[in-house]
Parts: sequence; structure tokens; C-alpha cells
Amino acid sequence: METQRTAWHYTLAGLAIFLVGVGAGRISRSDAEGLLPLPGVTTSTGRVMGIGQSPRISLSDDVDFALFWETWQSLRNRYYERPVSDKDLFYGALTGLAAGVGDPYTAFFPPQEAEEFTQQLEGRFEGIGAQIEIKDGMLVVVAPLEGSPAEKAGLRAGDGIAMIDGKPTDGLSVDQAARTIRGPKGTPVTITVVRGTKAQPFALTIVRDEIQMKSVKLSWDGAIAIMEINGFNTDTQALFERAVQEVRAKKAKGIILDVRNNPGGAVTAAQSVAGAWIGDEVLFQERRQGKIVESVRAVGRAELAGIPTVVLMNQGSASASEIVAGALQDYGQAVTLGAKSFGKGSVQEYEELKDGSALKVTIAEWLTPKDRVINHIGLEPMISVERTDADYDAKRDPQLERAKRFLREGGTPASIGTTSSTSATP
Repeated sequence: METQRTAWHYTLAGLAIFLVGVGAGRISRSDAEGLLPLPGVTTSTGRVMGIGQSPRISLSDDVDFALFWETWQSLRNRYYERPVSDKDLFYGALTGLAAGVGDPYTAFFPPQEAEEFTQQLEGRFEGIGAQIEIKDGMLVVVAPLEGSPAEKAGLRAGDGIAMIDGKPTDGLSVDQAARTIRGPKGTPVTITVVRGTKAQPFALTIVRDEIQMKSVKLSWDGAIAIMEINGFNTDTQALFERAVQEVRAKKAKGIILDVRNNPGGAVTAAQSVAGAWIGDEVLFQERRQGKIVESVRAVGRAELAGIPTVVLMNQGSASASEIVAGALQDYGQAVTLGAKSFGKGSVQEYEELKDGSALKVTIAEWLTPKDRVINHIGLEPMISVERTDADYDAKRDPQLERAKRFLREGGTPASIGTTSSTSATP
């Protein structure tokens, strides 16, 4: 099994509910030999393996596992469409098991979904190209990916999704919503969008496409290097290293690190990006049950340290983006500018299982090097600059323009304080 830590904001929630207690209890069985034989459990082509293997833990409450098999058998015998797939029941139970912890970022992935998740980390998949999440009970867009069908259609970070193809999203999990929105290249999906607290919902029809994107893009405005990172993916480290070498070779006078609408990704990629400014200093701290259990360090040679830097962020900047922005702000290596970030301050561990399925588990929440909590709160920018609907419509970017002006005027973190937040007119 391969284990990889991620700080990724794209999640799949469980469809079935299968609760177990953990603590101090026992498992009851239907007979002395275990759980078989039961009518309808075995078939002429399949068999149940691993029967009788009790978990090597104590349980908080007694669990009568015969109820599981009774439910399984009842579904197979009574569901009106037959045959019922035993494999689907099995994976549905495991999906519900992960959902039982009540954490939207902890999820079990059947093999096909695990493959899709891996493709997303690699920056390739078919769909509309938007990260979604449930926030305050509503399905919302965390960020449309740059150049994606979602962005081209006008979908924005913070948009609420009220309906998908005319069906309300109330009560849908992220998993169910994502499955409905995803689809083959060339097919349309209509999303009813709620933008702002008083605006009337409106429909956007988006044609799905294959999403293939590089996570790092470097451009220049005079001597100012603009480094856009749209996700912390498998290609990020190599692409970022090339960008760093170009920035050094051209002797940039200032850097704009743009992580707006960046929903996060692999912690290892965030370590490499932050390391270009802070070297091997502490990147973030992991906290479990109220105690700091580990300090995770950045990886790098601080090649960009001392070059005036602005980190652009907005409400679509989440997880690994917040990790990098928070650390650079704490160490006085950058000024954060834009809008308040999303507030996803937890770390997941992604484990591939032997049959191609996978389990993603939240193992801790993280704090910035200076003990700031981001989870459910977000990171406040040091310079607050909003980008309004009118700006989007007119294709104006006051946040980027303010960042350029700040660097050209010789602004530094010390000139405004390392953690304070101010407002500014672009």
C-alpha cells in the first residue's frame, strides 16, 4: 500500500450509512463459526473472503454484526431491480463506513473513483473543471479551474449551486453532486447558480470537456514575475523549479505568487513551493485532539528569499494554498493581498488499497508556524482588495493591478506589518 499526505479540497462523501463504534465493546455474531452460511450471501460465481476477522480494537459499544448481513440479504432479495450487485453493496458499505465519522474530507473510494481521484491529482479528467464543496449546508463552488469549461461559462468561486439539470441539490452529498456534474467530453450539464445573498438564481449550461492542465504558469510584467499555481499536483514541483530558475536568471525585482482559485493538493508540492522562500523552516503544525503532534517543514534552498513578494488569494484559495500563504506571511517573506481564503485547515492521508480502491482520512488540523488556526476561519489578507461582479464582467483584475503597484512602489511586509489586515482601493 502506498500512503501520500494531501491537503486537497476536492472530496467525495459517502452514499451509504454504515456506523461502527470504536472504544470498548464486542462484536456479536449469528453463529459460532462466524457469519456464513447465510442465504443469498454466496453466489455461483463469487464468495465472501475474510469472514471471522474481528477488528483488533476495542469498541465503545456492542455491535451485532448479524444486522449487517440481514440488511445485505434483504436488499438482495427485496430490491425491485435484479440482480443486485454484491460488489456494489460491498463498496457502498465501505463508503458509508467512512462517512460514519461525519467528516466531509474523509472518504472511501471504490476502484473507479480512486482512479478518477488520481487523475485529478495528475491534472487530467473529464468534466466541467470546478472544485465543489458543501459549506453552511449549501453546495458551493470553491474554484473553477483556469481555462476550464466552468470558468469560460462564467462560474465563479463562491457561487452556490441550487440545481443540476433541473434537480435540486438540497440534501446531496459532495459525492452525489460531483457524480451528477461529471460526464463524458462533449455532453452538456445545466447548473442553476446562486450568486450573492439577494441575486436571483440563473442557469448556466456548460459543455463538459477533457481537463488537462499544467499547474504552474510563469509570465512577466517588466521585472515583475507572475507565478500562477492553480493546484498542487504531481507536476507542480518540476514546473515550479523551472519557474524559479527563470526568475533567478532574469533577476526579478518582484514576484507575484497567484494562488487564487487554487483548491489545494499534495502537501509535498506545497513544501517545495514554500521552501523557495523559507528554506527548511516549519511550514505548518499538525494538531490532533488539541495537541500539537508534529511540525512539518518546507523543503528547499530559499532561493527566492528577500525578493519582494505578494501572494494573491481569494475565497477559492484553500488548503495547501492557505498553508503556503500563511507560512510566507508568518515569516515576513510575502504580503498577502486579495480576499479572505476558504478556510480548509485540515490534512488528509491518502492510502491505496490492494483492490484498487482507496481511503482518504483526515488525520489532523493544521496551524500556521505562528499558531494561527485557519480551519473554518480562513486567512485574512494583509491588504484587502475585492474583485466585484462588475470587474469580472469587464475583465478587470484590481487585485493583480494592486499587487503590481505595491511592488513597484517598493512595498514590503515590514511596511504594513506581518499579520495585520488593511483595506485598499485598487
